[in-house]
Amino acid sequence: MRFLVTIEQDEGGYYVVDCPALPGCVSQGQTREEALANIEEAILASLETRRAQGLPDHVEVREIEVGVA
Repeated sequence: MRFLVTIEQDEGGYYVVDCPALPGCVSQGQTREEALANIEEAILASLETRRAQGLPDHVEVREIEVGVA
């Protein structure tokens, strides 16, 4: 499966990664690479938990275009 993730650097210098298709699936790391490795583990754990609870594998995420003046 493929998932989109967002990456932001927080005020402490850590990289925070969020997977919008899996509500609550967030991780972090001191480097981008560490943060991305950590979110992969978090995604796998989230999928396992969602399946055990009978929830769908993911929620719908769409890309939209917004005109900004």
